[in-house]
Amino acid sequence: MHFLLKVSRPRFWFYIFGPYLVGLVAAAETRGDLLDWRFALFGLYFLLPANLLIYGVNDIFDYETDKLNEKKNAYETLVVPDRRKSLTIAILTTNIPFIIASIIFASAALPSLVGFLFFSIFYSAQPIRAKTKPFLDSAFNILYVFPGAFAYQMVSSTFPPIGLMIAAGCWTAAMHAYSAIPDIEADKAAGLKTIATVLGPYGTLAACAILYAASAILSAEHLGIASFTLGGAYILLMLASVASYRSGRLFKLYRAFPLINIAAGFVIFWNVALSKLLPL
Repeated sequence: MHFLLKVSRPRFWFYIFGPYLVGLVAAAETRGDLLDWRFALFGLYFLLPANLLIYGVNDIFDYETDKLNEKKNAYETLVVPDRRKSLTIAILTTNIPFIIASIIFASAALPSLVGFLFFSIFYSAQPIRAKTKPFLDSAFNILYVFPGAFAYQMVSSTFPPIGLMIAAGCWTAAMHAYSAIPDIEADKAAGLKTIATVLGPYGTLAACAILYAASAILSAEHLGIASFTLGGAYILLMLASVASYRSGRLFKLYRAFPLINIAAGFVIFWNVALSKLLPL
């Protein structure tokens, strides 16, 4: 169990559980709309099982690169070939029951679940293996948006506004691109092309700043001043990262990145929750 927890990257769990919570409150019209046992059930799914799917599939297909990456040996978990079968079984046994439950109890949200599964699996798996295709690798990280869309559809039976989905997709693309910078040397050594190996560290940071700015502009209609506040904070973070990369300290900043994203998600959640539910 300890091995599965490490593979599922608990420090990243909020990346999909947070959007799920935001999707719930965004779709709710009254507080009573949130008193549904299904929300707790699928909330459990977007903790361990869904994260094990994302990162377990990634680790199964990434051994040749991961074995060259110091981060995988010291900061994360290296999945050796001998453990692939047991990990695959664990992914299937933890995910399939929730997929069946969604068909029975949340059929309106199936399009979003299919989107989540598609982008999560084929980011790493063949035949697409988007992570080896620069720019498509970042685009596929819209997978982190679909738990929110799933929750939104489950409550309202409608898909979230397309503009908001694009804004969230820009944010997740920037999040991915930034996270790819510490892996540049290992990816090059393994012959793997990513957005970061193509653009280089400074080009990638510039692309991230542009994506965060686009996300802020596109989400302003729905989030108001919070969108520009968060967008400005991330742009400042990209500028700080330039100096950190030059001094060789970017990895320290990268390790704080999940906490920064969690804080941003906290702001977004309460901005939506208070604006929609407080007056009711």
